[in-house]
This record gives sequence, C-alpha cells and structure tokens, in this order.
Amino acid sequence: MAKSILKGGGKSLSSAKRIAARDNGAAPAPRPENARRQRGRPKLMSDEQQAAAIALQARDLFVEKGYARTSMEEIAARRRISKRTLYRLFPNKTELFGVIIDDHRQSMLALPGNYDDLPLEDAIARIFLVDIDEEAHRKRMELVHLAIVEARQFPELEELLHQRGGDKSRAVLTEWLEAQARRGRVDIEDADATAKTLMDMMFGAIVIDRGKGSQRPGGDDRRIRLRHAIRIFVNGVRRR
Repeated sequence: MAKSILKGGGKSLSSAKRIAARDNGAAPAPRPENARRQRGRPKLMSDEQQAAAIALQARDLFVEKGYARTSMEEIAARRRISKRTLYRLFPNKTELFGVIIDDHRQSMLALPGNYDDLPLEDAIARIFLVDIDEEAHRKRMELVHLAIVEARQFPELEELLHQRGGDKSRAVLTEWLEAQARRGRVDIEDADATAKTLMDMMFGAIVIDRGKGSQRPGGDDRRIRLRHAIRIFVNGVRRR
C-alpha cells in the first residue's frame, strides 16, 4: 500500500499526509501560495461604471470631431465594446450627450456641497470653481464651445443644455441661496431670480471674449475678473 502511494507521485503523498494529520487532530499543512487556484471569472464593470467610461470617451470624440460627425459605431470602437452593449446603455446619441452634460455640470458649478464654514465670497468662489487649474478650465471650455456651436444645428441639444445644464444648475444654486437666507447670511427677495443673476455674472465672465481675434483670458486674469464679479454680487454697488 505504501509502495503504491509513493508511486503515485507527490500529489498522492501529500493527500496521505493531510489525511493522517486530520485523523491525528492536527491542522493540515497550508498549500503553497502559487498552488492556489483562482476560482470564478474576473469581476466585470457594473453598468454604471461602464456608462461613465463610455461618456468620458464619447466626450473626447465629440470634442475632436463634433457631435454630427461622431457616430455611435465610432464611440463603441473607441471604448472597445460591442454596439449592442452601447445601445443597451444609451438608446441614442442624444441621450449619451445628455449624460455628458450631467457630468459637465459639476465642472461648472460645484453643487450640492457644504460651504457653510467659509466666508460668503469664498463659498461662491468655491461653487463656481474660480481657482480651477488651467488644464481643467481648458477642458471644461472645450465642451462649452462645442455645445454652443452644435446647439445651433440641433434643437434637441439646445433643449438638453437648458434642461440638464442651465435649468438644473439654477435649481441647485437657488436651493443653496435659500439655505443661506435662512441662516441670515444673505438678504434676498427672489432666490431663483438671484441665482439667475449670479450665474449670468459668473458664466459671462468665464466665457467672455476680449474682442475679435483675441485669446480668451485665463489664469490670474480670469480669477481676478471672477473674484471682482463675486464682490459686486455680495457687496452690491450702493454707497454705504
């Protein structure tokens, strides 16, 4: 019997040792790390993770080629997924662009958020991402320019920009201003109208041109203009 086990090789010998150890009440010797087998398939991305990755790469394609010249097939190829997977997550290109707008909104207006521990001017600067670095500012402006241009040709995009961009941003900013009024930090009669005014001031300063053929202002100049707009909003222009 012992001879036949030895002839069976290391695997049979190891099995015999584990059986003997178990019968003697001892714990079996652990298997070497490299001998352990990985069971099951690698974990796949969830639909939410996959959709976020698709939206990110679709955004780059839209910026590179424009909305009209980018096809769903190209988006699937860029992401290296099947068209079936793409259409399961996004029924059409318009809906995909809407998700990109949802994501982009956070790069323009950092709300919801808790800024109650900051002075009012600093809180507004944080909400409108005044101190964003130049690379991040450049990327967010790429999509702003794309959306403005493409919305002229595609009415459905203009509607998306209003509903999921401007209107949603104004709604969350209105809620924040109402909360500040309840805390006694601001005195406003119409929070929605005040939110619209503040957005016009800030976004106007962000995208403004300095004249035909000139470069868009950036860096410290952009930050100075935005801080100036915030001071006017917070302090007003009435002589005190």
